Amino acid sequence: MDTAACPSTPRWNLDRPYLTGRFHQETRVSSQSGKQGISPNTFSPGSESPIGCYHASVQELLVIDDLLSALVGIEGRYTSIKRVRGSESQVTFQVDASMDLALQELTKRIFPLCENFILINEFVESRSQFKNGLVNHAFAAALRALLLDYQAMVAQLEHQFHLGRLSIQGFWFFCQPMMGSMQALSAVIKKASASNFTGSAVLNLLQSQSKAMSGDHAVRSLLEKMMQSASSAYLGILERWVYEGVINDPYGEFFIAENKALQKESLTQDYDAKYWKQRYSLKDEIPGFLTNAAGIILTTGKYLNVMRECGHSVQVPMLENAKLTSFESNHHYLECIKVAYDFASGELLNLIKEKYDLMGKLLSIKHYFLLDQGDFLVHFMDIARDELAKRLDEISVEKLQSLLDLALRTTAASADPCHEDLTCCVERSSLLKRLGTLKDLGINKPISDSNDLEEPISITGLETFSLSYKVRWPLSLVISRKALTKYQLIFRFLFHCKHVNRQLCGAWQIHQGIRAVNTRGTIISRSSLLCRSMLKFINSLLHYLTFEVLEPNWHVMLAKLQTAKSIDEVIQYHDFFLQKCLKECLLLLPELLKKVEKLKSICLNYAAGTQWLISSSIYLPRSDVSSTSSDKSKPWRSRNKLQALKLTAEDATTATESLLTFEREFNSELQSLGPILSNNSQAEPYLTHLAQWILGIGKDQ
Repeated sequence: MDTAACPSTPRWNLDRPYLTGRFHQETRVSSQSGKQGISPNTFSPGSESPIGCYHASVQELLVIDDLLSALVGIEGRYTSIKRVRGSESQVTFQVDASMDLALQELTKRIFPLCENFILINEFVESRSQFKNGLVNHAFAAALRALLLDYQAMVAQLEHQFHLGRLSIQGFWFFCQPMMGSMQALSAVIKKASASNFTGSAVLNLLQSQSKAMSGDHAVRSLLEKMMQSASSAYLGILERWVYEGVINDPYGEFFIAENKALQKESLTQDYDAKYWKQRYSLKDEIPGFLTNAAGIILTTGKYLNVMRECGHSVQVPMLENAKLTSFESNHHYLECIKVAYDFASGELLNLIKEKYDLMGKLLSIKHYFLLDQGDFLVHFMDIARDELAKRLDEISVEKLQSLLDLALRTTAASADPCHEDLTCCVERSSLLKRLGTLKDLGINKPISDSNDLEEPISITGLETFSLSYKVRWPLSLVISRKALTKYQLIFRFLFHCKHVNRQLCGAWQIHQGIRAVNTRGTIISRSSLLCRSMLKFINSLLHYLTFEVLEPNWHVMLAKLQTAKSIDEVIQYHDFFLQKCLKECLLLLPELLKKVEKLKSICLNYAAGTQWLISSSIYLPRSDVSSTSSDKSKPWRSRNKLQALKLTAEDATTATESLLTFEREFNSELQSLGPILSNNSQAEPYLTHLAQWILGIGKDQ
């Protein structure tokens, strides 16, 4: 956390020594330094006579008096405090070397307790500052309460000393209960201070130390109590997150991080939007007792947060004993978290399904993007034919939008309450190039052969036209910009296949229109067979895409969505559906897709040249010339007929060569596509039916 955002501790709290627990030591050391001119770290027993000049019984009384002061961090007449060089927080006690050896031995056994008190007391004072966080504040408060018991023990020892009932052996005996506890806490504090632990790290340290002291029940109970106290504030943050979806973490200690820079609007604008995954995320440091439930805790708060941003009540019903005030060995807190998760998950799912009609939106998108209801598309392609045939820089998107609105209002799509959310757009690149820019789709091989790709200047609106859809929060969690882009890729492929199909149908109608004409000795029959093969190819492809891929996968996804337990499962099922459709529609198989695009290009070129091929093969009289024309027009008609007959003879060879070229190219590409499909169908079984149909066309040829 940024410490600049924390309230600062007043400077006078550090500068004035009498406000801290160190003032006894600092005042005594400074006075000794001033009088004797020695270093503060140099031991000096004071101005009194050496203790060794007294009798052993008197020495014992003097030592006990000094030890009572040492227990609360104050130097005595014959004991002094020395700070270890390089570590201001570590101190050692020293005694007058002239003291009786037996007394020295017992005194040195008690010194670790005195040193631990100073260490713990200084830790309490330093960790009570704002910048150290709520967990350290709670831990320091628990230590301060323990030190009150410790000081009460010292007061009782002093009382016994004044009554003349305390010996050095008794002193040592009465200190025993506190020795282990203070030593264990001192070890925790040293580790916490060395690494400047805060938040979860402090809780994990206390938990690990308590487990390590499993052989000492009293010490383990103390450390567990300290952990309970230190975690109380942390559990308060957790409780608000799982019950309200709010992070109230002023010191950045909680194991869930919030990235406020990520806004929900990015879901509808950015293909790589990270809002749902990174708006709230887990940190590396997680309390050990919450590790297994961290994912559920994160998800619960995220769900509640979504509902709150929708203006929906997000307060989880509070059950009896549902307060997360402590974690017990019976894991009651985990049950409370599970209850909160079940509520949040079910409530958000119902909200999105019922109030925001997720299924209705998905069905509407299926109608338009997956061509589930094609009547509006047929009407649109009829009225927008001229505009779509233009080059990219000549297309008016506004005109296309008005034509799309007209097609929606005049067809069965007008019954769809969501049809007004449908808009159109024109991409700036071909489908192959667009797929090449999306690196996260899992394309088998990168599309890198630029020679096979069309340049933007050569493509028209028919290759780049696409639909878009207005999606609002919270449906944008499911129908995000990435999901909508995948729908657009599938739509563009289907739309262009439909266009190729319409063009070939037009060519077939031309062939059917001249059935009454004598075509013996011409290429018309051969052209008719080629047209039929092309129609069979494109119809087989469309049948495969719609009935073999889109419809079955849609019904599988629909069944899964009905049984989904959470919005994350809905997102997972929907994304899986789109990814599976992209793959089975050949969009993630560049080698196959290039072959199909090449075949479609040959079909379009053939369909565009059908009228010329037929008119070049036979003479078709002008049907628009009336039989009641004036006599003045007869000489012109005669000359025109003679000229047409001459041109027909000259163009017949060219038409034949062109038809043979179309036939050769189509058959060549079709035959090369067959083995590729057969080979890939071994690894991708869904290609089996398409391979059979394609091979069937090749055999017909």
